[in-house]
Amino acid sequence: MVSLGLVLAIQIASWFVPSYIIPAPIEILKSTWQILTGDLGHIGVTALRLFIAVLFAMATGVLLGVVMGTQPRMRPYLRSLVIIDTGIPALSWMLVAIFWFKDPEVRIFFILSVILIPFYALNVYDGIRALPKELVDMVDSFRPNRWHVMRFLIGPHIVPYIFLTTKSVIGYAIRMAIFAELVASAIGIGARMNLAQSTFRIDTIFAWTLLLVVFNLTLQALVTALEKIVLRYRPEAVIR
Repeated sequence: MVSLGLVLAIQIASWFVPSYIIPAPIEILKSTWQILTGDLGHIGVTALRLFIAVLFAMATGVLLGVVMGTQPRMRPYLRSLVIIDTGIPALSWMLVAIFWFKDPEVRIFFILSVILIPFYALNVYDGIRALPKELVDMVDSFRPNRWHVMRFLIGPHIVPYIFLTTKSVIGYAIRMAIFAELVASAIGIGARMNLAQSTFRIDTIFAWTLLLVVFNLTLQALVTALEKIVLRYRPEAVIR
């Protein structure tokens, strides 16, 4: 219903303003079809960059979160670094990456990684802190070694936090990837949107935006489906 209302609003607005400001929905659909038939490679490039960066940020962030949650001596130093990272604007990291790295792929990977790692690190750290004391005491009563604690206590407990973080950062990661491509790459969705802007193709920009919304919803659905498979042992609470 909301989508139909938005399409209707764009159609009505296109009757009163020039097409280079708000194009008619049919023009946006034509541009979308042109993208799907001619620019799929750019979509694949952006998707691959996003997948690699998110996977690396997840692995590194989870490791940092576990160390912060289980190593009291290292916790203040690592947590301080992570908190400082969260306070640095994304634009600053982008400009630093341009100065530091020559390869566009390295630039984009660096930008996405340093922006996403703190989300995983802090959420996993909070997840470990949220462990019930009774559960920790029960596991300690069996005199487990460190590997058993990780496998049977910490690991299963932080998995939901990892999925929650992933679902929370997907949209943000897509926006950051597009922004990074816009300033640091000649290929990818961001680069194509930059080209559309420089050639005054507002219909193409709307088309790319539509595809990015669909892309985001698809990734959210995939992560949710994977979460249900991995956490199928955990019943969902029903509030009446």
